Amino acid sequence: MQTKLNHISIKIEIIKMLKPQLQQSTKTLIPSWNTSTLFLASFPINIFNKNFILKKKNNFRVHHNYNGANTIKAVLNSTEKSIGVKAVVTVQKQVNLNLSRGLDDIGDLLGKSLLLWIVAAELDHKTGLEKPSIRSYAHRGLDVDGDTYYEADFVIPEDFGEVGAILVENEHHKEMYVKNIVIDGFVHGKVEITCNSWVHSKFDNPDKRIFFTNKSYLPSQTPSGVIRLREEELVTLRGDGVGERKVFERIYDYDVYNDLGEVDSNNDDAKRPILGGKKLPYPRRCRTGRQRSKKDPLYETRSNFVYVPRDEAFSAVKSLTFSGNTVYSALHAVVPALESVVSDPDLGFPHFPAIDSLFNVGVDMPGLSDKKSSLFNIVPRLIKSISETGKDVLLFESPQLVQRDTFSWFRDVEFARQTLAGLNPYSIRLVTEWPLRSKLDPKVYGPPESEITKELIENEIGNNMTVEQAVQQKKLFILDYHDLLLPYVNKVNELKGSVLYGSRTIFFLTPHGTLKPLAIELTRPPIDDKPQWKEVYSPNDWNATGAWLWKLAKAHVLSHDSGYHQLVSHWLRTHCCTEPYIIATNRQLSAMHPIYRLLHPHFRYTMEINALAREALINANGIIESTFFPGKYSMELSSIAYGLEWRFDQEALPQNLISRVLAEEDPNEPHGLKLAIEDYPFANDGLVLWDILKQWVTNYVNHYYPQTNLIESDKELQAWWSEIKNVGHGDKKDEPWWPELKTPNDLIGIITTIVWVTSGHHAAVNFGQYSYGGYFPNRPTTARSKMPTEDPTAEEWEWFLNKPEEALLRCFPSQIQATKVMTILDVLSNHSPDEEYIGENIEPYWAEDPVINAAFEVFSGKLKELEGIIDGRNNDSKLNNRNGAGVIPYELLKPYSEPGVTGKGVPYSISI
Repeated sequence: MQTKLNHISIKIEIIKMLKPQLQQSTKTLIPSWNTSTLFLASFPINIFNKNFILKKKNNFRVHHNYNGANTIKAVLNSTEKSIGVKAVVTVQKQVNLNLSRGLDDIGDLLGKSLLLWIVAAELDHKTGLEKPSIRSYAHRGLDVDGDTYYEADFVIPEDFGEVGAILVENEHHKEMYVKNIVIDGFVHGKVEITCNSWVHSKFDNPDKRIFFTNKSYLPSQTPSGVIRLREEELVTLRGDGVGERKVFERIYDYDVYNDLGEVDSNNDDAKRPILGGKKLPYPRRCRTGRQRSKKDPLYETRSNFVYVPRDEAFSAVKSLTFSGNTVYSALHAVVPALESVVSDPDLGFPHFPAIDSLFNVGVDMPGLSDKKSSLFNIVPRLIKSISETGKDVLLFESPQLVQRDTFSWFRDVEFARQTLAGLNPYSIRLVTEWPLRSKLDPKVYGPPESEITKELIENEIGNNMTVEQAVQQKKLFILDYHDLLLPYVNKVNELKGSVLYGSRTIFFLTPHGTLKPLAIELTRPPIDDKPQWKEVYSPNDWNATGAWLWKLAKAHVLSHDSGYHQLVSHWLRTHCCTEPYIIATNRQLSAMHPIYRLLHPHFRYTMEINALAREALINANGIIESTFFPGKYSMELSSIAYGLEWRFDQEALPQNLISRVLAEEDPNEPHGLKLAIEDYPFANDGLVLWDILKQWVTNYVNHYYPQTNLIESDKELQAWWSEIKNVGHGDKKDEPWWPELKTPNDLIGIITTIVWVTSGHHAAVNFGQYSYGGYFPNRPTTARSKMPTEDPTAEEWEWFLNKPEEALLRCFPSQIQATKVMTILDVLSNHSPDEEYIGENIEPYWAEDPVINAAFEVFSGKLKELEGIIDGRNNDSKLNNRNGAGVIPYELLKPYSEPGVTGKGVPYSISI
């Protein structure tokens, strides 16, 4: 009887205190009060709920418990000592001009902006259950330097233990970008939780966001109180594979490239094959769930909105000068304006001064007047206003190549040098067999034997060495686009304004350490009643006709190399192949997994830039198709290259060099490799960077995996690697070369390869694009006319003899092709002012662990040393491939850079 009276008296006291609020709602806030031994927390509860039971206690407190079912449960326990803690949430200030702004402002005034739950790291040792989570509203505080601070006060039981996570509910009608949460007041010190994430409005999605503390845990080491949250968060990120994705979602899933064309269009020229599958193998992209085609449900329809998981999108942290906005403006404003100005798409440049005028006169752009103010801010390098005339012009800055030496592009020594120190150092390889021979079916493509003869090579080398000796002594090298391109020659040649051949280019390694071009072979397969056509050209300084034919042959080869660079070395091997790594990492590795946190900086914004590429760069009739030699077969050709050439194990720089027989293992040599060409700037600098990355990854992995068995027992890690192989790169899942993942060394190799691709590899093939391709005669992206010696009429041959310079200009890209490419290369080569370079700033997760913090300091220091190493090499007069009069120093792998188009700087990620 006494127990019942106690219960009743307690209820009466609560009701008296809450009477005004209860008149409005049975669910309200219980005001908190404190004495030395008595308090109630400020949490919404319904005291009339049948589950609200008070046990006999002299004093009590109320906890809110989040039990995973979005329900509220009140628990009253015996009196315990408590502490007051404060949480400060840093939110990126947003500009909200919608009607919801007023409602959100009211919410801020009432202190109902964010609702937070602090989650204990460990289970209750008495009950074996999760400890009740502590809840509080955060009220808006000060605005400082573009950030808004929200503060929440909590009363925490003294025996609560360490914080494992925090749950966040956004009470606003608009999403918030939460940067971090700092909880202060615990006896064990401040708790920092790095978020850097968009938190959706509860009106879009009632599910709460989960943020774990900065301490990293393997799955088996997860604190018991957050095991369920760790697993539930991964389930959320995987989604269910159903429906169209919404802008606020964070779901990562896979799909094939079935959205590059317009299948429902009446224009057959807008249709493209699906990339991904047995016929055209390809890495997978992120699933968007857009509507399927009415004509063919295997295809996805295109729309203005291309979904990427919310945190993969360019965040508001980035300023307007962020390169993603620059690319978008170039694609959606500058390029269309160019197309309206240049009325004839086939119009070429009449003479070389017309090309030079792009850099000193510019192209009138009257169509930009309505967009001028915004474009001046975003692409100031390109859009100029000529004050004397009031005209707006597209005026290109002179690329570094022609600033240093206007005529360098014309010389063979520069043509050869750029295979080692230029934009595409990934194609040159050693000749290991002679004679050269195609592996294609001779019944379809004609005789497989090359026309590059022993006699021709020995004549070009001089009589000091035979071909056999040159091969044995590793003196002959080749750019070989013969077998890859030959199956597409007849298809491409049917397209208007495009001419393609299969090509081979042979180089000789001179005693000076430089390459000398010896011969170019161009081949056309049989077509209709015409047999295979092939011809070999060599440098010719004693015959004017031969000299001009050599220049034209070089233009064709350079267009092949430019297309291969853009479609394979750049797009396929960095952007495209990295997307499955990102998807698998988010689906299978918890945000508290140390490997997730190691990889995360290397994945920032890659999915967004890839989505932008699908929208306007690699799509049907987009920038790539309209300016590069394969035309509408561009992406299909990259699929063929993926099937024939791509191997994960050979994406590692040392293995890549070995696969091209440009290096062999030698423990006595620096980096354990002996290079076939000692002065190979990309390989020389790249191997130093590779070793620095590998040492950093080694220190990191060994810290978290001190025992070998931890690798195989890590269920998240094993699922991650399995998904990359079997789903993300599923078209290659049965290949024998996939590395195993059983030991820390296996993991070190895999991770180092991935971070090399996103940092060093991408930097080497991206940030020099304007320096080398901005003056397009140096790297034409297409060839528009056939060789004068291919089945010429008498009139055609006579015209060539009379106007060889005009023949070269007609072979080059048209005016619209050249200016579109130059515009895109300029913005793709640009570093934003807030670029995130490798080793420059430590991630908060790493900084909290003393071992990782120390390892990062070593990593950062080694990268600074690399800066000095590269400067020293560029000043070494003995290194002719990176030093000399008018020669661009090789700086593409220098880790750091100032903003702009600099030809140096290695960001963590593929963000442009």
